[in-house]
Amino acid sequence: MRATLRWAHSDLRTHRGEALFLVLATAGIVASLLLATALFGYATNPWQRVFAQARGAHVWLHTDRAADAGELAALDGVEAVAGPYPTASATVAVRGTRASVELRGTAERPEVGRPLLTAGHWIDPADPDGVVLESRLARALLAQPGDTLALPGTPRTLTVLGIADSPERRYRPGEQPGLVWAPPAAVPDPGGQVIGLRLTDPGETDYAVQRAVTVLGAGAIGQVSTWEQARAEAQGDNRLLGQVLGLFGLGALLAAGLAVHGAIGTRIRGHLRDISVLKAIGFTPGQVVRVFLLLHLAYALLGAVAAAALTQAFGSRFPGRLGDAVGVWQGLPGHTVALVAVPACAVLFIGATTGLAAWRAGRVPPVPVPRPAAARGGGLSGAARGALGLRVLRVPVRSRVRGRGARGAGGSGVRGADWPGAPAPAKTGVPDPGEAAGVRELEVRVPPALVLGWHKAFARRPRSLAAVARLTLPLLLIVVAMSAWTTIDRFHTRPEQVGLPTALTVRADAGADDRGTRALLERDPRVAAAYPGVEVAALVPGQTATIALRGLGTREEPYPYALAEGRRAHGPDEAVAGQGLLDLLDVEVGDWVRMTVGDRPQILHIVGRSIEPENAGRVVSTSLDTLRENDPGLTPTLYQLRLRPGADPEEVAARLAASGPEGLEVHAVANPADGLSPLRGVVLGLIAVLALVGLIELLTTIGGTVREGERDLLALKAIGLSPRQITGVTVTATGCTTLAAVLLAAALGLPLAHWLIDAQGASSGIGAGIARAPSPGLLAAVGAAAVLGAAALAAVPSARAARRRLADTLSAVA
Repeated sequence: MRATLRWAHSDLRTHRGEALFLVLATAGIVASLLLATALFGYATNPWQRVFAQARGAHVWLHTDRAADAGELAALDGVEAVAGPYPTASATVAVRGTRASVELRGTAERPEVGRPLLTAGHWIDPADPDGVVLESRLARALLAQPGDTLALPGTPRTLTVLGIADSPERRYRPGEQPGLVWAPPAAVPDPGGQVIGLRLTDPGETDYAVQRAVTVLGAGAIGQVSTWEQARAEAQGDNRLLGQVLGLFGLGALLAAGLAVHGAIGTRIRGHLRDISVLKAIGFTPGQVVRVFLLLHLAYALLGAVAAAALTQAFGSRFPGRLGDAVGVWQGLPGHTVALVAVPACAVLFIGATTGLAAWRAGRVPPVPVPRPAAARGGGLSGAARGALGLRVLRVPVRSRVRGRGARGAGGSGVRGADWPGAPAPAKTGVPDPGEAAGVRELEVRVPPALVLGWHKAFARRPRSLAAVARLTLPLLLIVVAMSAWTTIDRFHTRPEQVGLPTALTVRADAGADDRGTRALLERDPRVAAAYPGVEVAALVPGQTATIALRGLGTREEPYPYALAEGRRAHGPDEAVAGQGLLDLLDVEVGDWVRMTVGDRPQILHIVGRSIEPENAGRVVSTSLDTLRENDPGLTPTLYQLRLRPGADPEEVAARLAASGPEGLEVHAVANPADGLSPLRGVVLGLIAVLALVGLIELLTTIGGTVREGERDLLALKAIGLSPRQITGVTVTATGCTTLAAVLLAAALGLPLAHWLIDAQGASSGIGAGIARAPSPGLLAAVGAAAVLGAAALAAVPSARAARRRLADTLSAVA
């Protein structure tokens, strides 16, 4: 044991930098996996907790006032019914901030879909104007209990009595109205009612919706929302962040394991004599294996423990969503188990890869086997031998050097035709320029360091391919991370290419004059175009869900949809649809679909697939003229504004709200990338971790190349290579290995990143076609930095090895 510890201590002193990088890489990998676990828990558990405590309804049906909720209670699979509650659409304002809301008349706290109060108290029957706000709406309005809400266009006001969490769909400006619980007296003129259904089997949600629509009639249904939609919205971007962290964390863990495996294998090949001596003095194969295994397990354990401790102590202090996620995750029941299991699994994986490499050390014989004079596959190939004598360029120059022999100014790479030993020029019928008085011919040849370095990098194919593969993996993940960064940046810099051609949504009061409203909007100098439109809820075939049917623009001024497939909708009954709708209906571009809007059927021909960031892609869009053919009395209820380049959406929105009528609502179009801003820091951190893993593998490759070059040092000096040229051989070998890894990572990483990003877009409903690769200049710069950095790292140890004394070289060869 004493000898084992001394050897481990000596190994640690010799490879301090590599040990430090292993510890840092392991810490970064474990930290990313822990953060991914926290984000997954934060995305799922809070909503699940609220849904369970509130006894949430699995289905919410918005119907007309004549619908009978008693018939729904008799349906098979319905456990309980909430409501019906009278509802009315309204706009509330406080301190200059407006929001569209749904006033829901509730006399008592519901038993199904029960709001969970977080501040204040429930509705007081003695206060007819007292209301309770859903927590997301309250945050958007910056409202607290005791605040007064104005109803623009009316003299009425409402008083906030409390704030509550709800498992229903959350407030989203311009898309989903906020929820306000109010006494029935506060809803004097309801426009409809809402009914909630709690099911015995949540998996039968679609069937329950179909039965409910059949009982009530399709004309009575205005909108259907389910618990699955609410859960998906609540999880939002947190789940995507968790997936990104988990994917890159696992990839980095695999890359780190392979890097450790390669490092140990290279160290074993460089210390075969030392291992043989250890066995000769009494070390058993198991003891040799344990030395390597315990040493690297100690590195991995130190990094894992440090990552767990730092995440536990400082994780909740991270800015933004990451800090919130860690804070919530630390209060969940499975937090302690995950905090121990994730680092333990990472350490065990690294231990497994270490054990496979260390097993080879245990098989080294006590008596070193003499190495063959020429390694198998080590001879120069015919192409390499030809390259050494390759004449790249012949330049006739005027001779100005006297008394210095025939050696030209080109050094080892440029030689004159009259240099001793040079081949004589072929005699032809044309006079040679070199034969003219005062003129010599110079030949530019391939430097031998380049040829020998290329040969050293790829002579031993299994070993060379393994080194390239290990270095390719972290570089490949870096390319994927750069592609994710570029795609997120595209949502901000080129929103029109990802389904966001407009920056503002304007909603006018019912009955507002269309021409007057459009004239008011287009009068603003920063507004390039105003597209009138309408959005209604439509029942899909089978009556299992509702989708958003939009009519935007006219045939004369079509709305600029971002198409990923097919063509624009120009003719009658033509439309484009999002990926979420195509998946929901199991249709493709070119099919006809039928939907129901109230009592009216609407049949549309899907001629293209648009990129739809809203409503999980469950959107079918056509022109306003097409919808008017089915309903001539249809008038625009919203306007999408496309701004001029350089215009500030907030400034334009404030100006329009101030100059327009009192009922005019102006909202900025939600950008999905706004919720992904923490992903930029995550990507940078992951690139740093992957760079550490790549650096470990690069140091391993350099060390192995230098050790294997010790045996060839005498031969290289014997054929006349200088120490600088010998250094160039090792630097070239390292650069060629890195260049091969860079090219392979780019060739594999770009299509992999495109597939992963598009797959995520398709699963979220946005659709494929959003992925963008980094610019060629950026890829070239990163690749060049990797190759030049590898060459710079290899220069110092190779130069030191090339200047070793003859006695040291003979000892290494022995």
